Amino acid sequence: MKAVLLLKQKLTDVDGDILELVIWKVPLGTKHPKGVRYRLVFIPQGHDHPALLYDNHHPKGPHKHNHGVESAYTFIDVSQLIEDFQRDVAHWKKGRGD
Repeated sequence: MKAVLLLKQKLTDVDGDILELVIWKVPLGTKHPKGVRYRLVFIPQGHDHPALLYDNHHPKGPHKHNHGVESAYTFIDVSQLIEDFQRDVAHWKKGRGD
């Protein structure tokens, strides 16, 4: 099986922040035991680097970067991944005063 693109979306929201979500269905294996590869990024307007980044590259596996701090992330499914990412983006924006 080849990788199949499930979602590829890049947008600039009303605040001028960039959100990019890329999710692939990939063969099950040691690199991707859930059969999914992903990268979800939030870059606030005026920033050069992501404030939030969810990814699962090998060998680290599922993890996220939030305010420059890396922590483990428990991947359940694609729907939960997107929900968790959106929640963290909303939390970040709330802290900014949006």
